[in-house]
Amino acid sequence: MTRVDFYVLQKQALADRWFFACRLVEKAVKQGNKVLIATEDESSTTELDKLLWSYSPESFVPHTILGQAGDQDSPVVISHERDDENHHDVMVNLCLGIPPHFSRFKRVTEIVVQDQNVLAATRKNYGYYNERGYPVTTHKL
Repeated sequence: MTRVDFYVLQKQALADRWFFACRLVEKAVKQGNKVLIATEDESSTTELDKLLWSYSPESFVPHTILGQAGDQDSPVVISHERDDENHHDVMVNLCLGIPPHFSRFKRVTEIVVQDQNVLAATRKNYGYYNERGYPVTTHKL
């Protein structure tokens, strides 16, 4: 069964959510996982792609956008439209809702910041996972 982790940050900015996602993805890849980052829209996909290249001068997170060349071989794929069955270890959900394909992943992560829209959406997501019996863990950072 899919394990769900909520990382609750005390910061308010959406940029802090994305920066934490980059760190989380980097750690997951170092542990040998293939990661799908689910984003809300094309603009978010493009911005996250740029951020993964630049968020830390000391690190490199190989990634691509789903549908681009090499997406099957890349350990990290970003997508706002569809699922990629080559990535099944970890899904980092940066959408406000829950992608329909979440349950085929071993682990789903949700990142919470103190933005009203994100708080409302992630509370709803938490309830959805919890009501259906998914093991949910909250990490307050």
